[in-house]
Amino acid sequence: MKIIIDTNIVFSALLNPIGQIGELIINAPENIELYAPDFLRIELKKHNAKLLKLSKLSEPALDELIYLITRNIRSISEEQIPSEVWAATENILQNIDIKDTAFVALAKWSEGYLWTGDKKLVGGLTATNFVKCVSTIDFISLHKQDK
Repeated sequence: MKIIIDTNIVFSALLNPIGQIGELIINAPENIELYAPDFLRIELKKHNAKLLKLSKLSEPALDELIYLITRNIRSISEEQIPSEVWAATENILQNIDIKDTAFVALAKWSEGYLWTGDKKLVGGLTATNFVKCVSTIDFISLHKQDK
């Protein structure tokens, strides 16, 4: 199963790496493939100062943690997503949150599930049947089934 991870999920894992979300990402079941668009790495760099402040980690420690959390996430270039999928995604997200285009387009194109904690995004996508979303609780269930 393909799971596209939204930035807010990765942030949660970085701020609490020994919590459930960190555990799920670091020890994802073998039948789960984790993906994110390259935009995730841009977001992590953009919010580096905020992550340093909130995590209270040194920069080298945060860099190491980012590596640990993201090493099992396959990064996909947005350029691989067909323009028609990108355009359709932008159209759907205009009234939800256009900043999530890369994640939603990747989920649509890859026929994967979007793992996000953004309730507005989940509600908007559910109403359109554009992309399937998975919550952390759903992911926990998948993780337990694999054991």
